[in-house]
Amino acid sequence: MKFASVRLITSRLDEMVDFYELVTGGTFERPNPVFAELLTSGGTLAVGSDATLPLFPGTGLAAASNTSAIIEFQVDDVDEERRRLGDRVQVLQEPVTLPWGNRAMMLADPDGNRVNVYAPHTAEAKARFADR
Repeated sequence: MKFASVRLITSRLDEMVDFYELVTGGTFERPNPVFAELLTSGGTLAVGSDATLPLFPGTGLAAASNTSAIIEFQVDDVDEERRRLGDRVQVLQEPVTLPWGNRAMMLADPDGNRVNVYAPHTAEAKARFADR
């Protein structure tokens, strides 16, 4: 099995696309007005309009209702990313080195989803990510 993607459902599709393009520096493909996807080397981040909810009856999906998942992006230098993003994003946690050796900062996207931007920082963390 291959992990393929994470899809966020939102009533603010354009704002979400703008946010993730700013954070990642990537460009979303828009095959349909109610759907966008950002292809990365690690997987795909898809964003669907809440107008797509009728396509998934009985699943309990709701726009902007996540409080338990963190979307993560690995970068080369978290502190440089913090400087680059400046005040254009909501920063929930400034860059900090975590106990498992990653340097990370936590952002909130327009729907309040938590977005962790991190880089392996200690020798142990760098070794852990060497083959990924």
